[in-house]
Amino acid sequence: MSGPEAPEPAGDADRPTGPVRRAVLVGGLGAVGAALTGTWWCLTGRQQFAADAPEPAGTVGPHDAVVERTERHRHWSGRTSAITLTAQPGTLDLAGRQARTWLYGDGPMSAAVRIGAGDRLRARLVNRLDVATTVHWHGLRIRNDMDGVPGLTMPAVPAGGTFDYRFVVPDPGTYWLHSHVGVQRDRGLYAPLIVTDPHEPGDHDHDETVVLDDWTDGVGPTPDAILTELRSGRTGGPVRPVMAPSSPWGPMLSELTYPLHLANARPPEDPYVIRAKPGQRLRLRLINASAATPYRVAFAGHRMTVTHADGWPVRPTTVDTLLIGMAERYDVVVTVGDGAFGLVAAAEGGTGAARVVVRTGSGATPPPGERPAELTRRLLRYADLHPAAGSTLPTRPVDRTIRLLLSQGTSRRLTWLINDQAGPHGKPVTVRQGERVRIDLVNASAMAHPIHLHGHTFALADTGLRKDTVVVLPGKTTSIRLQADNPGRWMLHCHNAYHMELGMMTELDYLT
Repeated sequence: MSGPEAPEPAGDADRPTGPVRRAVLVGGLGAVGAALTGTWWCLTGRQQFAADAPEPAGTVGPHDAVVERTERHRHWSGRTSAITLTAQPGTLDLAGRQARTWLYGDGPMSAAVRIGAGDRLRARLVNRLDVATTVHWHGLRIRNDMDGVPGLTMPAVPAGGTFDYRFVVPDPGTYWLHSHVGVQRDRGLYAPLIVTDPHEPGDHDHDETVVLDDWTDGVGPTPDAILTELRSGRTGGPVRPVMAPSSPWGPMLSELTYPLHLANARPPEDPYVIRAKPGQRLRLRLINASAATPYRVAFAGHRMTVTHADGWPVRPTTVDTLLIGMAERYDVVVTVGDGAFGLVAAAEGGTGAARVVVRTGSGATPPPGERPAELTRRLLRYADLHPAAGSTLPTRPVDRTIRLLLSQGTSRRLTWLINDQAGPHGKPVTVRQGERVRIDLVNASAMAHPIHLHGHTFALADTGLRKDTVVVLPGKTTSIRLQADNPGRWMLHCHNAYHMELGMMTELDYLT
């Protein structure tokens, strides 16, 4: 960390060092889709963004001057935080099971980043893996050339290479960072990223982060082995549909069954413990870093007051339980009682769960298999949440409407599609700087899709709720309003890691 400094000259983004390689966003894309009948279809082939591919004519590239001008207009506090993220092989101790995997440093929680809104982040990525990698700063409205999508906003950082990310962090809230190469984030290449606000009222006694994750690497098949199984069209092992007809996400929740679910990189048998005093108010920042699992979260014996969604303040809303989709974040406040209580994140439709224990006094630790009654009580829905004052998108007319169809193909080359095209080679969505655009996300498939737009937040059309990731339920349409104010080339994709690998991705490109 360092104090105030003079503004840096900011020309082109730093280039990766190390051997020159072609950057790959999606490694071996052969995959499988599941219809409600349980029939599995196979797609073979390979898709990638090439680092040396020319930018489409008439679009703003990540190194265009307008990207730098936009960055210079962001408020900089005068403070800079400097960190190093080292991507390397490592081991997680999962209740005695030694899981070999890939990590930033010693693991997800040791790599956590905390920075003030308006500060500049200077983050050096050191790649000690034997494959290329990147870092994506999920949910942050940063400059396009720092977004960490290989072949789209930057070349991938090769084995043995380094890259210096630098950008102003504009918005307070709960965010996270992760690799954006293939299914690397289904290993341990992720960490929480908390942006603090010095002007936010401190109406809590403790500020705690809880990161949820479905886990297989080192205790089951690797993510790459799962891709191989999907590519072959076999079922069994981890490739087994998770069905839940009564779930809002149902009837099919996922193609994959995971052997473990973690909270703060620890299994239920050896939970992370939060210590507090009876009557204190806990702020819990919930992050779903999983590849393919939605979680139903409840705090045994307590109700939760939701205060933020995807980093943005909402009018406080009290519920018993909430569903958090892949890449979503919710902040909740709880006034804790006396004893030991489980914060349980049950895999929706499955049998596994992650958990944290909150201890304020004596008493037995809740058992790993605890399922609080609150899991079946009042469930949070998007319609319950409304933006707090100051968090609304300014009102203005919509300039045009864009329709994006989310679907599965129907042939033996079935894949996940956006507008009947498998990314990354589909036709991009285009906008112009300053436009207000309505995007209708039409889900014609039998599965829910958490759709994430890089570099922006948007507002749900019906409530105005600000988000960067929204779950589009099967057979439903979700409409969002976007202010085009951050030029460049941005990914828009499903945040189920395997759906994205199967092609549910596209670009949102700014026209010159």
